[in-house]
Formats: sequence, structure tokens, C-alpha cells
Amino acid sequence: MEDMEDDCFVLNDDYNHNYCANSASGQVLYLRNELSDVPQPLSISPGLATRDVAAQENHSKVCSSSSSGLKFMDSDSSSVSSDTSETDSPSAVSIAGKLTLNSASKFLMNAMTEEDYRTTYWPNLEKAIDHLLIQNPMDHISISYEQIYSCVYKCVCQQHSELLYKDLMLKITTHLQQVSSDLQISPPRNLIENFNIALTRYTDALQCIVPVFIYMNKFYIETKLNRDLREDLMKLFTDHVAEKHVDTLIPLLLEAHSMPFQVRPSTMASVVKGLYTLWPDWAQLAPAVFSGFIPQINPPTVESQLSDYAARDQKLQMELSLNGFPRGDQSRKRASEESA
Repeated sequence: MEDMEDDCFVLNDDYNHNYCANSASGQVLYLRNELSDVPQPLSISPGLATRDVAAQENHSKVCSSSSSGLKFMDSDSSSVSSDTSETDSPSAVSIAGKLTLNSASKFLMNAMTEEDYRTTYWPNLEKAIDHLLIQNPMDHISISYEQIYSCVYKCVCQQHSELLYKDLMLKITTHLQQVSSDLQISPPRNLIENFNIALTRYTDALQCIVPVFIYMNKFYIETKLNRDLREDLMKLFTDHVAEKHVDTLIPLLLEAHSMPFQVRPSTMASVVKGLYTLWPDWAQLAPAVFSGFIPQINPPTVESQLSDYAARDQKLQMELSLNGFPRGDQSRKRASEESA
């Protein structure tokens, strides 16, 4: 009798305090009312009850299989397997193939030919380089460095690095040849000043040119040529400008050094340091001039020649006083230093 009652009616309680009764005719769910503790019956169709019973039986089978050493699979793993099966389906493979073909065709459509480089990309770069090389520091010229960098990037990615490098070197070489011609017709008294302007303007331009061509420098010049873009461009100035005028500049620098303030000290310092940076061996052509701006040009001081150094300083002070440079107030000078 008790067994029949157990088979006919079983009352279960879930975590929400909803009561579920199993019977031979079906399943009845009692929902707890929020206002009372008395469960309220909710009928469930026999079809849903049958599916719930089947789900519980399947779950018990899977659990029992896992306890005997088989792998346990839950709903998440089944969903993953279903996703995997969908991905591996023929339709998914065909879609992936279409995407690959579309990507390849898009790349071919965007490929840059040499004609595209000559007619579109290089003219824009050449115009920007002209502005950077010729611009006056007092003039404001609007240049989009982002567009220049983008053009260089595209040219390098489309395998036009060698062509771009040759065009850049040729463009700057042509510019420097024109600068050298202008210095050639410059009056000697203005050559130091004009050379300083040309060198300063060129180095300022390189501070803008080198960064926007950094992608070409990194993936072509440094990798394949084992050189550096800035060093190559400075060598162009040495070969086409400085080397052609150094024989004229050195005598003018020696003359300006013997006559103080004939040339502004800032200009003298800029030209001397610039020549030494371009080619350090040029310092041996005028050690007296270069030693005034570059350390360690003269040989180290020797104790046995201290008297010669003192005589040289006295001679320099005498020349300055004869040229109109007073020695200042000497009233507080000690008597023992009068002969100095």
C-alpha cells in the first residue's frame, strides 16, 4: 500500500520553494505564492513532462557514465561541438574560400604599378621635399607629414623601395648642386655667412625629411644597404657643397679668426662645428681656428712649454689692446701683476 502511494504521488521541493509532484498521469508543479506559503498548482502538459523525464534520464546516464571513467559532457560542451560542426560544414568552408578570394582580388586591385608611382605618389613626395629644402624659416608652409609618411609607407609595401631611394637621392643631389652654384658666385666677404645659411637650412630640412622616410630607412636602407638615411644625406652635402668650397672657406676663417668680430662669433662657431661634423680631418687645415670651438684639437699641454703658452697669451692681449679693446679697470690690480 505504501509502495503504491509512493508510485502515485511524490512531492519535491526546489531551491525556490516550488513544489513538484510526480504521478502516474503526469507532472503537476505547485508555485509558491509570494503572499502566502500555500503552494498554488500549475498544470504542465504531458508532452513537456515527458521531455523533462527524458532529459533527467539522459542526465543520469551521462553522470553514471562519467563515474565509470568516461568523459563528462554538459550542455556547454554540446553547444561547442555544435558550433564546431557548423564551422566545419561545407557552407562555412565555401564562405571562407570566398573571403580569401575576395581579399586576394582586393589586394591585386590596390597594387601599385611603377606608372602609378611615377604619376601619383612620387610627384606628391617631390613637391613636399621641395618645400622642406627651400623654405625660409620665417615663412609658414603647410605640409601634411601624415600624407608624406603614408605615401612612403605605401611605396615601401608595394616593393618600390629601391626606386624611391634613388629618386630621393637624385632629388636632393640636384638641389645641392644648385646650392653649390649659388655659393660659387657669392662674394668672398659673404661666403662664410652664406655657407652657414645653406648648411643650417639643409640640416633643418633633414630633421623633417628623415622622420617621414623612416619606414624606408628601416626596411630598405638599414636592412639591405647596411647604411643610415641621415648619414647618406649628410654625405651628399659634403660631396657636392662643402668639399667644393672648403679650400676657399679655410683662408677666410683664418682671416676672420685673426680679426675678432669681423664675423659674428655665432656664425664662426656654426661653420667650424659644421665642417668638423662633415669631415673631422679638415680641422688639421686650421688647428688654431678649430681649437677655439672644438675640444682636443691641439696636442696635450706639456709642462716644459708653459713659458711659451704665457708668451702667446701676452701677445694676444697686446694685439687686442692695439685693436681698440681695453683691458678694463686696472686700478685694483696688484703691483706685482703690472708686468703681466
